[in-house]
Amino acid sequence: MASDSDSAPAYVLTFSCVDAVGIVAAVTGLLAQSDGFILDSQQYADLDSGRFFMRVEFRGAGPRFPAGLDAVRAAFAPVVERFRMDARISDARAKPRFVIAVSQGSHCLNDLLHRWSTGNLAIDIVGVVSNHDHLRALTEWHGLPFHHLPVSAETRADQEAAILDVIAKGGADYLVLARYMQILSEDMSAKLAGRCINIHHSFLPGFKGARPYHRAHERGVKLIGATAHFVTSDLDEGPIIEQAVERVDHRDSVEALIRIGRDIEAQVLARAVRWVAEQRVLIDGRKTVVFR
Repeated sequence: MASDSDSAPAYVLTFSCVDAVGIVAAVTGLLAQSDGFILDSQQYADLDSGRFFMRVEFRGAGPRFPAGLDAVRAAFAPVVERFRMDARISDARAKPRFVIAVSQGSHCLNDLLHRWSTGNLAIDIVGVVSNHDHLRALTEWHGLPFHHLPVSAETRADQEAAILDVIAKGGADYLVLARYMQILSEDMSAKLAGRCINIHHSFLPGFKGARPYHRAHERGVKLIGATAHFVTSDLDEGPIIEQAVERVDHRDSVEALIRIGRDIEAQVLARAVRWVAEQRVLIDGRKTVVFR
């Protein structure tokens, strides 16, 4: 049975590996033998790729449970080795650290800062970087450092190095492109593989690139949407984390589509950031597995 104390530390194990018989039994059996109490468990077998994905949240419920994160990791090491898991074990209460990159549009940044400042987004934001100075006041009003890093074709390498320096000095786990209207270099994308989340103002794979609302209006679409995805060197082709759509019709102007779209973008990005922070997103080749 569960521990009497709801304040006992909880841990999250996420992993992927080649699918095989006995994976779930090995994980849950180890927890049972160690007085572990499962709070949440989700799993998925990708029959196309032959890989298995799992997320388990658990805590101690007896004297045999390992004391502390290092001990928990050590207890799972034989199972991880046996199935050659790409595994991560973390403290469920730990808040991943994020840097947010933005250009001039404020809606996604404002939404993330509001959710964070009101305690509705369990992350630590360590700073905001921008190629414009427009959103300094908003950022600093929330008590966060703002880094104005202008960029041009000639200075792109230095500017991206400065962004990476902000990430490193802040100990950040992730970079969020909250309508950061610059294309990251192939080198930058590679260095942040699996750690950079972008919001694209379109329902990908349709209308990739710039001015999607204008092109959607020209085509007379009946649905518009937004897509949060991991950044790769292929523009707007990274693994998709979350999407949403809203119905529109012929009466909606480009300006109306943009206004509607901004609301969708903010909601989709916030969900993606939350799920990544809670270790609910695992990359599966060009796709993701999202344990919501």
